[in-house]
Amino acid sequence: MNYWVYMMASQSRVLYTGITNNLERRVSQHKCRSTQGFTSRYSIRKLVYFEETPDVLSAIAREKQIKGWIRKKKIALIEDSNPGWADLSDGWYA
Repeated sequence: MNYWVYMMASQSRVLYTGITNNLERRVSQHKCRSTQGFTSRYSIRKLVYFEETPDVLSAIAREKQIKGWIRKKKIALIEDSNPGWADLSDGWYA
């Protein structure tokens, strides 16, 4: 089984970092506001970064590492691979 560490953003670039074993399903849940909480409250719907790992413990450690970073470092990680902050899930859903 594979795991993903991902970052989602709102229009105003409020960031959320999470992990999942099904990235498409989890992103869909964020986009549809099917779960209450931080991402629903701040309209966080755009997938701006993700990385894959086969090990859940590595995914959890990486999520904690990223969450511990200052905002500037998180933005640098995103912009290194996605400088335009494109929604990386565009085209995934009908």
